[in-house]
Amino acid sequence: MSCGNESKTTVTPAESAPVISAPKNIIMVVGDGMGPTYTTAYRYFKDDPTTPKVENTVFDRHLVGMSSTYPDTHHSYVTDSAASATALSTANKTYNGAIGVDMDKNPLETVLERAKSLGKKTGIVVTSQINHATPASYLAHNESRQNYNEIADSYIDDGIKADVYLGGGWKYFIRDDRNLVNEFKDNGFTYVDSYQALETTTTDKPLFGLFDKKGLPWALDDTNMHRLSSMAKAATKHLENQKGYFLLIEASQIDWGGHANDIAAAMGEMDDLAKTLEYLETYVKSHPDTLVVVTADHSTGGVTLGAHGVYEWKPEVLRTMLQSPASIAKALETNDITKTKTNELFNFELTEDELSTLITVKSDTLKNIQITAITDEAKSKKISLEKALYTAVKKVIDGRTNTGWTSSGHTAADVPVFALGSNKDMFNGYQDNTDIAKKIFTLLDK
Repeated sequence: MSCGNESKTTVTPAESAPVISAPKNIIMVVGDGMGPTYTTAYRYFKDDPTTPKVENTVFDRHLVGMSSTYPDTHHSYVTDSAASATALSTANKTYNGAIGVDMDKNPLETVLERAKSLGKKTGIVVTSQINHATPASYLAHNESRQNYNEIADSYIDDGIKADVYLGGGWKYFIRDDRNLVNEFKDNGFTYVDSYQALETTTTDKPLFGLFDKKGLPWALDDTNMHRLSSMAKAATKHLENQKGYFLLIEASQIDWGGHANDIAAAMGEMDDLAKTLEYLETYVKSHPDTLVVVTADHSTGGVTLGAHGVYEWKPEVLRTMLQSPASIAKALETNDITKTKTNELFNFELTEDELSTLITVKSDTLKNIQITAITDEAKSKKISLEKALYTAVKKVIDGRTNTGWTSSGHTAADVPVFALGSNKDMFNGYQDNTDIAKKIFTLLDK
């Protein structure tokens, strides 16, 4: 069900420090799944082991508060990305799975839509597909986040609401039944499908960029490990104008690393986000009329820095990795597991026990596939050697780092809030995710 955009949110001004002047530009940054353990892990991951001090990161420099994330679903307390993004975009609690609609599936005005109605330019930059839960909750109104094609269609059918769209999603925007990329081009957009093309686009036309079929590759595997930063730079350049802009940036795949219980991939995504925030630090210095607010929609995976009662966390091997565990697993699936080859893939030396475990997992899984095929061929085809090896690779890394996980889903933990630039003090202290949206609405209406 695709909804229109008739109703508007009634916003109660949030209690805050007096606003001297509203920011011209507002940049909302969401680290999807980035609970407080992720920013702590990133500090230790980036620590210089040659110095006695643990160095601060860009997250430490701008931490201002915490936010609750619960949805409006019978006090379950654990949100999904759609409900939380809708809270962050509309200042309203709703049910898990809702895209820009309330509990009765009525559309709610978003901060992005309000900014556009006020004459500002708007944009989204994400590492997921651009019709995924978080960006969709700023741009669309739909009863279910799973209606990917409907949501993509609404980006045209309900009116074009942004001047910049950057992320993944060929699967949903170039379909047999409809080519939405061509429709955006017909509406005056420049279309790009490579990161390199971002560097040469002119700013006289709106920008539409898709760089993969669905979400982008893991940062560790992508042609540009800091692709979020590159896209953010292109977006700010394209959006600058006399009336200002609203930009949503999402580091989408921190969440995916949490769901997969993959600490190496998660730290790669955190590094991409950190480089983006470091860019925004310099941007705010030269554009002091810009506000940057950073938070997470929820925490994912229940990651623990220190497991099995051992009082240590050792990120050393994470710093050496040149590709994701998923990529390593794929290579192990198609190649013999030898000491030389495996050490090359991990970029550190495995112990005999670690190597033996990988060999055993591959051998046992292949045997299981063969045995199952005799009695249930269909079932045998569902047994994934790549998935079994991926689990084994992650187990090696968790063992080396002493990383623990409590869930493959979300948790109800509060998440950190960071802010820099104009009116950043409004976001100090504890707040609910709806409060963040209320404050942004207040600033937009000044």
